[in-house]
Amino acid sequence: METQTISIGGMTCAACAGRIEKTVRKLDGVTTATVNLASEKLFVEYAGAQTLPVIKEAVVKIGYQVLERPAGNTVTIPIGGMTCAACAQRVEKAIRRLQGVETVTVNLATEKAMVVYDPRSLRISAIKESIEKAGYTALDFSKEGAVDEDKLRKERAIKILWTKFIVAASLGLPLLYIAMVPMIKVINLPFPRALAPMNFPFIYALAELVLVIPIIAAGYRFYTVGFKNLLHRSPNMDSLIAVGTSAAVIYSLYNVRQIYNGNFNAVESLYFETAGVIIALILLGKSLEAVSKGRTSEAIKKLMGLAPKTAIIIEQGVEKEIPIDEVIPGDIIVVKPGAKIPVDGTVTEGHTSIDESMLTGESMPVDKKAGDEVYAATINTNGVIQFRATKIGSDTALAQIIRLVEDAQGSKAPIAQMADIVSGYFVPIVCLIAVIAGGAWFAAASAGAVTLPAGKSALEFSLTIFISVLVIACPCALGLATPTAIMVGTGKGAENGILIKGGEALETTHKITTIVFDKTGTITEGKPEVTDIVRGEERRVGKEELAGRSEEEFLRITASVEKGSEHPLGEAIVKSAEGRGLELIKVENFNSLTGRGIEARVKGMDVLVGNRKLMDERNISLAELEADSDRLAEEGKTPMYVAIDGRLAGIVAVADVLKKSSKTAIESLHRMGIEVVMITGDNKKTAAAIARQVGIDRVLSEVLPQDKSAEVKKLQEKKLPGEKQKLFSQAANRRFIAMVGDGINDAPALAQADIGIAIGSGTDVAMESADIVLMRSDLMDVPTAINLSKKTIRNIKQNLFWAFGYNTLGIPIAAGVLYLFGGPLLNPIFAAAAMSMSSVSVLSNALRLKRFKPAQEEKPRRRETLENTPVHCC
Repeated sequence: METQTISIGGMTCAACAGRIEKTVRKLDGVTTATVNLASEKLFVEYAGAQTLPVIKEAVVKIGYQVLERPAGNTVTIPIGGMTCAACAQRVEKAIRRLQGVETVTVNLATEKAMVVYDPRSLRISAIKESIEKAGYTALDFSKEGAVDEDKLRKERAIKILWTKFIVAASLGLPLLYIAMVPMIKVINLPFPRALAPMNFPFIYALAELVLVIPIIAAGYRFYTVGFKNLLHRSPNMDSLIAVGTSAAVIYSLYNVRQIYNGNFNAVESLYFETAGVIIALILLGKSLEAVSKGRTSEAIKKLMGLAPKTAIIIEQGVEKEIPIDEVIPGDIIVVKPGAKIPVDGTVTEGHTSIDESMLTGESMPVDKKAGDEVYAATINTNGVIQFRATKIGSDTALAQIIRLVEDAQGSKAPIAQMADIVSGYFVPIVCLIAVIAGGAWFAAASAGAVTLPAGKSALEFSLTIFISVLVIACPCALGLATPTAIMVGTGKGAENGILIKGGEALETTHKITTIVFDKTGTITEGKPEVTDIVRGEERRVGKEELAGRSEEEFLRITASVEKGSEHPLGEAIVKSAEGRGLELIKVENFNSLTGRGIEARVKGMDVLVGNRKLMDERNISLAELEADSDRLAEEGKTPMYVAIDGRLAGIVAVADVLKKSSKTAIESLHRMGIEVVMITGDNKKTAAAIARQVGIDRVLSEVLPQDKSAEVKKLQEKKLPGEKQKLFSQAANRRFIAMVGDGINDAPALAQADIGIAIGSGTDVAMESADIVLMRSDLMDVPTAINLSKKTIRNIKQNLFWAFGYNTLGIPIAAGVLYLFGGPLLNPIFAAAAMSMSSVSVLSNALRLKRFKPAQEEKPRRRETLENTPVHCC
């Protein structure tokens, strides 16, 4: 399966998005197709390399544009020294000879060469060198690939819309003045005598016609797209505007002919101003909508703006500054203090501190030395380093984050399904309502069943109703209600180091009733330290009599066995031995026993290091050190049992450091009414001690890694207690479980949970399995993510309520329901104004999410560790 994001041009409302989705989904090989109206992108998943061109062709066939980007990078290089056409041809030939050049065009008038090239096989420096060799000067260039093409396209579209609106408004206002002033008898407003409708009716009609023609030209797209879609039997918002305004113009043209033929009373039946002002107002609404849409994707633009534009590489021992896109894997890059890291790589020389806050949110710089990884867009704070480029372009961590956010913004939340269904039938139903309402009023008025407004005929009255119904209906508000809120919500999450992978994850998060935290590396720092060494009295390791020496030998043997382990507790034991200067012994027959411990042979002795389960399996008695084991566990330390040759030799106790934010985060979750569970492989007493310190509700201890997902499933199957049912109002009273973890062994549980939340400092596997990634590894981001989900879903519901409510109230009013009961008749001009503002109001409401503030952590008084924090009763 392949996924592709395609930029689409020509969409105006939810009906357009629905039509594209329906068309693409019908194609062979396409599994999913989702259109985001706000970002104007089609997200499609398909099988087969031949499917993509077919998808693009199908989109173009139904009347929309596929906005292609050039396959290679494009660079424009100013050239000095050209004097004639022969010079331009010579430069073209020189550049075209280079491998990796796709197209080249040299413009003699502008003295510039535009080159499309493959950055994987050709550098810009090579292009410049070929120009120099041809006898000309390659001047400083501008790289178009570095510019946000999408942003430029949208800016051009906004500029065109504003220009069209200014044209329509500057002619629409005098048109409205000319049409309305002769009708206003109360106020004596100035009016040209030459245009007096009673004296010069034909000149008056021609003046209105001359003013309305440029307005119609400014809004020509409503007609070309609207009628085209009508012919394809898939009308959209443009169709409603086109039909409504065309009816007004055609009826007015008929009356102009009547005036020409001598029927001067027809001057009171001109509706040119209705068409003109409607188009002007719709263009105003579209302009404001386009500006608001641009603001919804500001988070992506901020992320894109983080990357530097150039890099300093070492080439043949000399430093050379090149554009960022010329960097290739393997290049040695120099970064000086205060400069940004241009691409991902591994430090080869030097020592420094890197500010990674723009990626992780962590304010403290991270020390880097040879062998450490560095990431694009992070800032080198002090030392000079050299590093080898490993990931460039779309492979860097920053690019992956941007892609993740883009994919999330393109996805649909389940809450949008209702709006999608309604949007599919909306426009045809509105057309039907307009025809029925107009026809019914015409029949009633012709039969004398209703009193018509003064001066209006039955046809004029019914035409007003028909136009008002078509113009007031707004499918745009329905189409924008969900995607705009999701775009702003996921973007705001990314700004705060919370990467939400899709609309479904964003929606489900607000339903969470129970959160399961892994202990090591999640609630704790995952950097344990050895705190106690307890040896058995009956056995002296190595037959040594001196206690100090025996302890060191005991630790040395234990650390030698743990050397091959990747478990944090094992690493702590090895670190403790190395800290004492102990030389580790070579071990034989090393065997890792998942979830229990390790066995190996050291100096002819069979050594076991692990938890109580391992000792019980091998029938090793723990009675001698039971009291010590219990004491250590109650202090929140993890006892690691060591057995030599089948007998208990001692205990190495390890304690982890609680994360500063753990207790505050869990308190925040409790205030939301969320149950907090901790899952760990630790023994019951140690787990209970940790749970008491941070306020955990429930502990699942001694759980093997492979059993974590099963425990999560058990929790999902349990029903909510009565008080929780009222609090969360969940369907079928089921629990919604979130799992928070960081390791490979957490991946199945993350996938099993309704929402998997991975800690950013964790493994790639964990982050791949998760729905949400916390870049900062700060547990306060868990309540922040839930709050963001709640506010986003509330915003979507508000948008949908407004969109449905507006159309539910507006259409009947436009159809004359109020007039039926003695109220006013809605003028089509006011209907157009209301329609334009409805989309803008939905977008403005979504943009309120930009004011979202993350949950604040109370500043801790001191750094708490498991060994120095008092244990409190639950």
